[in-house]
Amino acid sequence: MDIRKVKKLIELLEESNVQEIEIKEGEESVRISRGGNTVQMVAAPAAAPAPIAAPVAAPAAAVPAAVESDVPAGHAVCSPMVGTFYQSASPEAAPFITVGQSINKGDVVCIVEAMKMMNQIEADQSGVVQAILVKDGEPVEFDQQLVIIA
Repeated sequence: MDIRKVKKLIELLEESNVQEIEIKEGEESVRISRGGNTVQMVAAPAAAPAPIAAPVAAPAAAVPAAVESDVPAGHAVCSPMVGTFYQSASPEAAPFITVGQSINKGDVVCIVEAMKMMNQIEADQSGVVQAILVKDGEPVEFDQQLVIIA
């Protein structure tokens, strides 16, 4: 299971009134509990679980430091959904934005395709594009940083 997914689950749990959440993906599952202050990751089949416990704060604190060290400072435009990132409207078209380009609030910065629907993602502030963090055609997660604007 991707550590970004675990981090996002921890954040969602902290922001809500939910005390415990459990997510299963194939043979892996994650259970996050507010009361026990632990994260359990089970990589074995459900019939023979092998939990691994760690403090909730450890994954949340470790991930941003590693991610932010490679990301330039500025405002991040994040994906509002899970899908596929595209820099242009079609393979032949020019990209919506390039690094160093000035953009205005409301300008289209990319497209995220989800369930065969092309969703235009707009800049939520004006500025200069500092970085494009995702390559064309790559899958993106909910709330994943796509573009940095300064």
